[in-house]
Amino acid sequence: MMTRIFFALVAAVAIVAASNYPSEIAAWHSEREAKLKADDGWLSLAGLFWLHEGSNPFGTDANGEIVLPDGPAHAGVFHLEHGKVSVTIDGATRAVKLDSDDVIKVGRARLLAIKRSDKYGIRVKDPESQARREFAGIQSFPADESYRITAKWVAEPRKIPILNVIGQTEDSECPGYAVFTLHGREFKLHPIIEVPGAKELFYIFRDETAGKETYPAGRFFYSEMPKDGHVILDFNKAYNPPCAFTPYATCPLPPPENRLAVRIEAGEKRYGH
Repeated sequence: MMTRIFFALVAAVAIVAASNYPSEIAAWHSEREAKLKADDGWLSLAGLFWLHEGSNPFGTDANGEIVLPDGPAHAGVFHLEHGKVSVTIDGATRAVKLDSDDVIKVGRARLLAIKRSDKYGIRVKDPESQARREFAGIQSFPADESYRITAKWVAEPRKIPILNVIGQTEDSECPGYAVFTLHGREFKLHPIIEVPGAKELFYIFRDETAGKETYPAGRFFYSEMPKDGHVILDFNKAYNPPCAFTPYATCPLPPPENRLAVRIEAGEKRYGH
């Protein structure tokens, strides 16, 4: 009797878990869209200007070097001097932290300094950007738990070159690779450590839906760190890179190791045209 009860409980738990999975993916998708649509989300990007050594004035003056959507015609000046960025605004000059939340506000615009290899730039965010106003939501494949895969983890730390859309290549830390079976065939995926000390793995991949149902350049997703020699790959959480929504992003592209000769009909579909 106790054995029958135990197996009945196991079956019931399995049924509940299966029924909850589509809801989990739907909640993830809603949160993902909310972040995109936020005042300072990827949809708010309205410009990207590369700095040259010396002074780089900014403002709404159409003839200026960094043209803003709002604020004074001549709002201030960014200075690039031997790899250090500073800003002069409202009569004061201060250093600017790169690739951080160090925001310079001008009218409704938010300015941030970024570094990509040997290039330094100013990213402009505008909550009234065209991309944000016209966002119509992202279509996805139906949630399919068969695309949530327990993969074998092979620890093999090395660096792999990652090319980005502006033609730069940088070596990234790759702690190993995941080996998984899909549609009866074996594949490997090589994640990278996105930032030092990250507690998750970042995957940049392309499959045979790319350029058809999904974004041509590929998609991204994360996983938790490996445990007991395994890692969970959930392709239902594969998402479009920022470059699918804005021309002002500097997205990384899938390395050759992650160009998979298989259709992965899970996760986000391509956005717009």
